[in-house]
Amino acid sequence: MVVSSTDPDAALVLFSGGQDSTVCLAWALERFARVETLGFDYEQRHRAELEARQRVRRRMTALDPVWAQKLGEDHVLHLGALAAISDTALTREVAIEVGASGLPTTFVPGRNLVFLAFAGALAYRRGVKHLVAGMCETDFSGYPDCRDDTIKCMQLALNLGMERRFLIHTPLMWIDKAQTFALAHKIGGDAFVDLLVEETHTCYRGQRSQRHAWGYGCGTCPACRLRADGFAKWVSTR
Repeated sequence: MVVSSTDPDAALVLFSGGQDSTVCLAWALERFARVETLGFDYEQRHRAELEARQRVRRRMTALDPVWAQKLGEDHVLHLGALAAISDTALTREVAIEVGASGLPTTFVPGRNLVFLAFAGALAYRRGVKHLVAGMCETDFSGYPDCRDDTIKCMQLALNLGMERRFLIHTPLMWIDKAQTFALAHKIGGDAFVDLLVEETHTCYRGQRSQRHAWGYGCGTCPACRLRADGFAKWVSTR
C-alpha cells in the first residue's frame, strides 16, 4: 500500500550495521517519533556488517526504553545487480589500494546514488519524510558519491521525481571520526560508545577475529585506520 502523504515526524535511516550509520540511527531516534531502518545486501565482501545489523538494533532498544518505543520496522533490499556490474574491492577479491582512476578500489560506482533512490522509493511507500544517511565529506576516502553536493542533488531528484518533499539528513557530513565518537558519547554516553566498539562492523575485509580498543577489524584497511585514528584522537581529548 502506498501512503498518500509523508509523516513529518518519521525517518528512514540507511543502516549498514557500521559505526557511522549506527550513530546516525541514534541521532534520528533522538529527533523523530518513528524511525525505520534500511539495509542493502549487494553481495558485499564485508558481509559481517549485515550480520551486525540486528545485533546492534537489539542492543540499542535495550539501551534506552525511549529508543525502543521509537524504533520501527527494519527493511533489507537485495541489490545483487550492483555487485554484478562492479569490479571493486568491496565486491571482488581485489586489492584495497588506490586505482588508476585516482579513487580507492573500495569505491563502488553509483552505490550511494542507488541506495538513496531505493530509500526514497521505500520512504514513498511508507509515508516517511526524512531520510538519514552517514555520508561524510571530511574523511570520505575520496568517494564522489559521499559529497554534500551529490546528496543535495539526489534530494532534489527524489523530490522532483516522486512529487514528495523528502529531506535527506547527513549528520556526519562535516565531522571526522574523532568528532563522530564525540557525538556518539554526547547522545548516549559511555554505554553507547561501548555498543559501537563491541557490536558495529566497519572493516572492509569483514574480519572480526581481532578486537582493538576501537572495535573489531583487520586494523590495516582504510576503514579500520580511520576508525583507529579517530578513536585515539577522541580519547586523547576527553
